Amino acid sequence: MGATVTASLSGLADFLIFFVLAVALVALYLAIYTLATAHNEFTLIRQNVISAAVALGFSLIGFALPLASAIVHAQNVLDCLTWGLVALAVQIVAYWLVRVLMPNLSARIASGEMAAALFLGAASLAAGIINAAAMTY
Repeated sequence: MGATVTASLSGLADFLIFFVLAVALVALYLAIYTLATAHNEFTLIRQNVISAAVALGFSLIGFALPLASAIVHAQNVLDCLTWGLVALAVQIVAYWLVRVLMPNLSARIASGEMAAALFLGAASLAAGIINAAAMTY
């Protein structure tokens, strides 16, 4: 039984390294994404503006999907970091593309409009899904 437990825990160090890296990338993503947007998501969420929570939440999922793919496919930590940063960039580009289509996007989200938030969220999620699928290195 001792050998089974030891074998089960043999990957714990790698898990911790990739998990900590992923948490750091998520924190970096949230910091950069909230700076890139024209509205302050966390202030709006504290004010119970549901549209801001929906848009940011779907965006976060849109980032987490390719980040998970990067972890699964990474040959090493540098691979994971590189592709995690690619995933971050794709989400920022997705936001800016939606802003091109909807120049008043941030004002609409800040005023609580769910249609704008759901469209941004869906675009972020779609970008994340396509990004994750494309990570076949």
